Amino acid sequence: MNQIHQHLDKDNLHHAYLTEGARSEIVPEIKKFCENLGIKTSGNPDFCHIVIDNFKIEEAFDLRAMSTDKSFSSTKKIFIICLNSISLDAQNVLLKMFEEPIENTHFFLVVPDANALLKTLVSRFYLIPRKTVFGEEIKDAEKFIAMSLRNRIDFMKELLLESEEEDEEGNEIITLDSTRSKALKFLNALETVLHQKIFNSNKMLKNSAVFTLPGVPGGFYADQNFLASCFEQILKVREFLRMPGSSTKNLMESVALVIPEKV
Repeated sequence: MNQIHQHLDKDNLHHAYLTEGARSEIVPEIKKFCENLGIKTSGNPDFCHIVIDNFKIEEAFDLRAMSTDKSFSSTKKIFIICLNSISLDAQNVLLKMFEEPIENTHFFLVVPDANALLKTLVSRFYLIPRKTVFGEEIKDAEKFIAMSLRNRIDFMKELLLESEEEDEEGNEIITLDSTRSKALKFLNALETVLHQKIFNSNKMLKNSAVFTLPGVPGGFYADQNFLASCFEQILKVREFLRMPGSSTKNLMESVALVIPEKV
């Protein structure tokens, strides 16, 4: 959990916060903080909670318009925006929007991974990084590494299923996790697990002259070129996943192929 309240000063609120992680954990913390400030989080036109899968330029313009509307009360206006991905055009709109903060208007942007945003946009926020990452993704990554190649492909098909729910009013179906969002979360967890396995194996190497890597013909776990190729592929896939029109399925299957079985 991010422990967001540790970063919030009720007497000196920043105009825009960026926090990464699971919205199911983050949003209740933000709402609790707002309630403690005396700001109602339901039935309050000055409190807006937006949940959207892909935040495009149209949504960015709408947000900018809503933020400049006159407040209905004398209290603060709060915007919580939860998104899985955001277009480059939308980021540029927000970049200009946050150049001139609006008095008593505060934004909380909740994303799975802040690395997907422009560095210039991130610099406009007070960044609240995740403290403990992943969770179920870590368990899935560990299982994935131990699977056969065939089972990994089947695993990817299940992983990339989208999850949806109705909005608070029951009027609209909201995509909770797009295939790209799930893929990016999984890649982050997979990279973490691989790094940990390398660290543990390197400790073993201190007491062993040779350590073979199962699944890699004639290879050694200490082969830095091979290790680099695995992480380079993950990096490339992560970058391509953020590009419109790329095939999430094909990209993730390439990861399944590059990592040796039974690491």
